[in-house]
Amino acid sequence: MSADRQAGLPQSLLLLLGSCLPVLGAVLLAPILPRMQSHFADTPGAAALVPIALTIPALVIALLAPFAGMIADRLGRKPLLLGSMVLYGIFGLLPLWLESLPAIVLSRAGLGLAEAGIMTCCTTLMGDYYSGARRERLFALQMVATSLSAAVFIAVGGVLGQDDWRLPFVLYAAGFIFLPLMAWQLWEPRSQQVQQVVESPSRFPWRALLPLYGLTLLAGLSLFIVPVQAGYLLNLLHVDSPQQIGMTMGANQLGVLAGALGFRLLDGVRPAHLLLLAFVTAGAGGLLMAYADSHSMMIVAVLVNGLGIGLMLPTLITWVMAQVAYHHRGRATGGFTAALFAGEFVSPLAVLALSGGVAVALPGALVVVGIAQLLVALACLAIPRLFSSQATQATPSL
Repeated sequence: MSADRQAGLPQSLLLLLGSCLPVLGAVLLAPILPRMQSHFADTPGAAALVPIALTIPALVIALLAPFAGMIADRLGRKPLLLGSMVLYGIFGLLPLWLESLPAIVLSRAGLGLAEAGIMTCCTTLMGDYYSGARRERLFALQMVATSLSAAVFIAVGGVLGQDDWRLPFVLYAAGFIFLPLMAWQLWEPRSQQVQQVVESPSRFPWRALLPLYGLTLLAGLSLFIVPVQAGYLLNLLHVDSPQQIGMTMGANQLGVLAGALGFRLLDGVRPAHLLLLAFVTAGAGGLLMAYADSHSMMIVAVLVNGLGIGLMLPTLITWVMAQVAYHHRGRATGGFTAALFAGEFVSPLAVLALSGGVAVALPGALVVVGIAQLLVALACLAIPRLFSSQATQATPSL
């Protein structure tokens, strides 16, 4: 492709929509888990395998995204993205016909492999195609799009699975729909600067990125607090209506959207200060959740929590991208994706460990998480001082 080719609306839409596809792996099965459990009731180990079918894509993404990033840097973003879309369609649709629960779990692991490539490549191409304010705006919109898609996919999955628990899996056919569009509209980035960098590559800036990856893991853990725990907290308040629980989840997503949009309004604020604000807001929302004594107060709490999460993620990915040049961008994005999904996978396990699996202990566990987020907020201010020399040397001009 021409080095002068400029990305526009079609490329932005494809990359944003492509970023939404891995969200299906995390949320699509949530409404149909009870029906899957009932269908495979006679299968040994079904009580463990059915929940694993929901969570294993996130685990595989966490394990394989760094390798996806390395492949993207060495072999190209577009080939890996197109290959991942094919695997996404194949593995995503397989449960429509598979009769074995272990086989379905394996197909879900294959789906995680595909999603690792898709998420890594879409985010990397955003960094390749855009720079400066346009890049930051697109990363914020990526958070908005994935949050909206999560809410939509949960609702659609519930509707489709009403009569047949297998039917929601047809949504994975989106991989085959996007495949020709991406092959047509996306291109492999090339420039004179890229060629010069490839000839004399610098070292990967681990020292600058490791603390950001650590914060990203905590962001992923924070991201899944409300989706996983809000229903149990509402049950403690004697709120068990699906409609009321759904309203609460919607308030959290609204907060995430507002936080992501607010990222653009705080354009002149330093990343460390943005993360301070993000973790303080998320932590305050978590503490409010722990002490909420009514449904209305819980809605306010999850809204505040969502504001922090929505500000947190675009700030982190923008800061990560600023530390690396083209030839390390895929690897850096793979590390970010791995840390994010590792946090999502660990989130329910961490809360379970803190609460001991006792429902009435859940508010106390969230108090611990909220205090930890407030402490992390203070630690964010130390990152620029600890790694300023490394970051200054590695940061490309935007």
